[in-house]
Amino acid sequence: MTQSSRDRAPAGDAAGRGGAAGRDGAAGRDEGGRPVSPRDVAAAERLLSGGRLAVEGRLVQASNATLYCSVEHDGLAANCVYKPVAGERPLWDFPDGTLAEREVAAYEVSKEMGWGTVPPTVHRDGPYGPGMVQLWVEPDPDIDLVALSRSDDDAIRRMAVFDAVVNNADRKIGHLLPPGDGRVYGCDHGVCFSTDYKLRTVLWQWRGKPLSPEALEALGRVEAGLRGGALGARLAGLLTADEVEATARRVELMLKHRIHPYPPEDWPAIP
Repeated sequence: MTQSSRDRAPAGDAAGRGGAAGRDGAAGRDEGGRPVSPRDVAAAERLLSGGRLAVEGRLVQASNATLYCSVEHDGLAANCVYKPVAGERPLWDFPDGTLAEREVAAYEVSKEMGWGTVPPTVHRDGPYGPGMVQLWVEPDPDIDLVALSRSDDDAIRRMAVFDAVVNNADRKIGHLLPPGDGRVYGCDHGVCFSTDYKLRTVLWQWRGKPLSPEALEALGRVEAGLRGGALGARLAGLLTADEVEATARRVELMLKHRIHPYPPEDWPAIP
């Protein structure tokens, strides 16, 4: 289930989601504080980490408990998504209770790449226990997501590179969030970072094609961050040592071959 869904139930049912945003992608609030944009990373992280979460509803079609919340702190306000660990459904191929940490790990990689692919995301305690909290991004309803996903848009190409790094096993069209300012954010990264090659995505249009100079620079930043840099230390608190090493190995292979990866042969290539 995605942030673009309109299907939500009221907060009284502990079920729902919605919100309004400006063209900068911020989940604005009419009162109670200055709205925060996903581009204002430092402010968004402070807000998400220290703000008071008020559950307003739940995404009713989400596979895991996904709560739509407002958050306010120190003159700032926004809407956000809160996914408590207690609401995660067990998966056969990922350890129980790890999806929230994988979402945060994906955000850390996104930051290191320098592209802002993932909205600001933190791991914190909430009304239903610890979980992932991510700034809400409202997509522009006039943008055709199918056409966008099949295009050669630079932001979509960055998303394809990012997905290869984190080994995203579930990049659906509905996980693309274009707020209408030329950027494209991605959500739902709980099934990433497997040690097995499980890349499953709708963004295969660059398979086997040379990586752009921009992508190679971003991969170089990730490699440096993983091999003795701060990124490796941050991921070590969120993933297993084998998963961190597998991530570093994927980056090294992409830098060595300098091409977008091909679909796996023993795993469904599309969600």
